[in-house]
Amino acid sequence: MSISSINYSSSILGAQIRNINEQLTDLSTQLSTGKLSQNYSGMGTNEGFAIAGRAQLSNIAAYTDTITNVNVSINLANTALQSLTKIRNTVQTGSASTAQDLNVNGQTVAQNTAAAQFGSMVGVLNTQTGSRYLFSGTAVNTQSVADAGDIINGTTTQAGFKTVMAERQAADLGANGMGRLVQTQPTPSSVRVSEDVAGSPFGLKIKAVSSTLTGATVTGPSGSPVSFSVDLNGVNPNNGDKLSVQFTLPDGTTEQIDLTASTATPTPLGSFAIDASVPVNPNNTAANLNTALNTAITKLANTSLVAASAVVAGDNFFDTASSAIGTPVNNQAAPPAPVTGATALSGASPSDSISPGFVAGDTITINGTTLTFVSSGATGNQLNVTDSIQTLLSKIDQITGTSKPSTAHGGSITINTDDAARLNITSSNTGALVSLGFGSTPVIATQPPLRVGSFPASSATTLVNGSANTVKWYLGNDGPGSPRSTAMARVDDAVTVQYGAQANEDAIRRQLQAIAVFGTFSTSPTGQYSGGQVSALSLRVTQALTQQPGQQRIEDIQTDIAMAQNTMKDATTRQTQAKAQLQTIIDQAESASPDQVASQILALQNALQASYQVTSNLAQLSLVKFL
Repeated sequence: MSISSINYSSSILGAQIRNINEQLTDLSTQLSTGKLSQNYSGMGTNEGFAIAGRAQLSNIAAYTDTITNVNVSINLANTALQSLTKIRNTVQTGSASTAQDLNVNGQTVAQNTAAAQFGSMVGVLNTQTGSRYLFSGTAVNTQSVADAGDIINGTTTQAGFKTVMAERQAADLGANGMGRLVQTQPTPSSVRVSEDVAGSPFGLKIKAVSSTLTGATVTGPSGSPVSFSVDLNGVNPNNGDKLSVQFTLPDGTTEQIDLTASTATPTPLGSFAIDASVPVNPNNTAANLNTALNTAITKLANTSLVAASAVVAGDNFFDTASSAIGTPVNNQAAPPAPVTGATALSGASPSDSISPGFVAGDTITINGTTLTFVSSGATGNQLNVTDSIQTLLSKIDQITGTSKPSTAHGGSITINTDDAARLNITSSNTGALVSLGFGSTPVIATQPPLRVGSFPASSATTLVNGSANTVKWYLGNDGPGSPRSTAMARVDDAVTVQYGAQANEDAIRRQLQAIAVFGTFSTSPTGQYSGGQVSALSLRVTQALTQQPGQQRIEDIQTDIAMAQNTMKDATTRQTQAKAQLQTIIDQAESASPDQVASQILALQNALQASYQVTSNLAQLSLVKFL
């Protein structure tokens, strides 16, 4: 019989000791690292919560990075917008001043300041964060605005604003310097004033005439082209009798000439002399009226009209709201009067209506939306056949969503749209559409900039698309939709902010345009009407830089991006709270309690000591001792 030796390493007691050692090693690691395990398998049943929490923490970290980057862009944009506000205030203060002293270049100090501020504004609008242009919409890699020098002076192949303004001024003044008006004396006792061409967008437009001249006959304004006449009928007016003529200027403003019959010597300013010869000759009075009216019209044309022309040239060059322009046909008994917003869409002759007009059942379709004409009681997408042109234009504007209302002005209809590529107007009654002044169908928009249509400009009668040979001042994204939506970022699981901006937004464009007009315009330093031109322009620029109800303001853009910033601030607050909660969940699932681990280590050390003691005793066991 033989007795096998006791093998410690393969004994149950040895396995128990190895197990205790392994537990002690794990617990020592837990005590030093504070973690239950160095791998997922050892973390326990709650590790699933920790994994999900860690994924959420990763998302929050990504949102935090996004919010940081967006805040940088917003802060830069806000700084730029604040600079634009300062520029506006500086130029407005200068334009509102009464100092009209001209330098050798035919400009005031305020105009020189405006020219410098224009360059500053262009620089602000080309602000970048990294390689991203802040005011280019979605075209973030494209410079927002052309160089200031190119915008004003043009390039070797494209005309700048200075050229566009000079052409427009020549077209508005006309060859005779009377605002495209023609003045004659058909008879020795009468005076007649007429617009030179029917439907022309240029020059002064006769709006109204009133008279208290004793014995005189006033005719018009009427006809095509529009005219009025005053016949004294061989009778001298009384001292203080007055003739008043209202004119509409290209920028939509109205100015009035008042001429008073006077016996005073010398004849006061704004008056015409009543003939005092013996015997009295009223035809001399008519000649005096003709001279005074000519002088007054010439002064108006060379002061307020020139200023209005500069403002409209700014519209033609800078305004990105494209348009379709038509010259309607009026149904009044001959001679017809120009249409207005109040002109009806149908009516029997003679009446203030287009001819031919719309009838019940006709349709007009704008960008796919159809308006139907009814006899009366129109609702929704319906129009009464007796409604006005302005009612139709308002319906069209609702459909196109234009930021610039369409108008009936100066005998023409202008349909404005922010999306020229989309404008498409057709009608089942093409004759009525032609009566509105649109000779071809579909009606489409002309892309700006607009240029004088023929040369010499002093006799031009049309505006044409100048895109091919004119500097494009705005180079960024020009599509439909909100400029804010051109830059979006997700800053929380269900939260997205919009913070885009475009240099052609109405508030920015109007300011850039007004400053360009004021800083570019110049006149003769010694001209007879130079002071009046600058004064009239200063008034208009001051008005243009004054915030009007219903217009977008720079501050509105700042408010929009501030809302995005507040949204991100709220998201950051929520995420900070969520991070703390998620970290608690992860710590509870993965962290080891130092007290508990120390207690376990102590217990295992005692067990290990006991196991070693037993092992030692067994190691000393012999057959003699066993027996």
